[in-house]
Amino acid sequence: MKTSRKSVKRSLRSLSVAGLSLIVMLGTSLAVSADEADAKRLLKSMSDYLAAQKALSFDYDATLEVVTKDEQKLALASSGSVSLNRPGKIRFTRSGGFADVEMSFDGKTLTLLGKNLNAYAQTAVPGTVDNLVDELREKHNRPLPAADLLLSNAYEELMRNVVDVKDLGSGVIGGVECDYLAFRAGEVDWQIWIAQGEHPYPCRYVITSMFIGGGPQYTIQTRNWKTGKQVAATDYSFRNTTNASKVDLENLKGTDELPDHFKIGESK
Repeated sequence: MKTSRKSVKRSLRSLSVAGLSLIVMLGTSLAVSADEADAKRLLKSMSDYLAAQKALSFDYDATLEVVTKDEQKLALASSGSVSLNRPGKIRFTRSGGFADVEMSFDGKTLTLLGKNLNAYAQTAVPGTVDNLVDELREKHNRPLPAADLLLSNAYEELMRNVVDVKDLGSGVIGGVECDYLAFRAGEVDWQIWIAQGEHPYPCRYVITSMFIGGGPQYTIQTRNWKTGKQVAATDYSFRNTTNASKVDLENLKGTDELPDHFKIGESK
């Protein structure tokens, strides 16, 4: 089974996605009336709010779409949690149909545990969570869920190469009323739903490939947001409580978002 390398690489940079059941054609009148400045302000407010939180945690549901060589669209679903303590500690989990993964970072050492494999790997990554995100993306091709949203400079990263901005009003995600924004950035389209009010956290984040037939998406929907003292005390260091075997990171197979029997092909 083949999927697109370009679709997977870009989608995995940020976090996942449900299929579209309806296509809506937006007329020029909507594009003209969209308040670009207000959309940017809302996105900046979200970025500033998240960056100001020393501690935060949330649960998520994610879906990665892939398109097969015979143009069938498949959706790979997973769920997990994220706990962050700035500047240099994070733990996240991801459980899907073929992998159960936990990643922990204590500011010095990154540990990736394949629970279903009872095996783990470690590597030194000193520095902040921002540095860890870059290392995971560029060096190890193992991105964190919603990584763009967790950066201290999230607004700058999200707005990189953006050529079109739309404020599409409001929507409701998980019972929370949100501001609904859409962006176009050359390689991808992306959308975000931001909770209204004093706590503008992201409720849903969707990335759509512009270069792959079928427009596969990567979506993450969040819930149970907590900040400050609401965040449960977390030990970010790794404790091998299951006597897991230690292996080299490149040999820790079966922990990616794509199962091993999916073969990545070239984009059309």
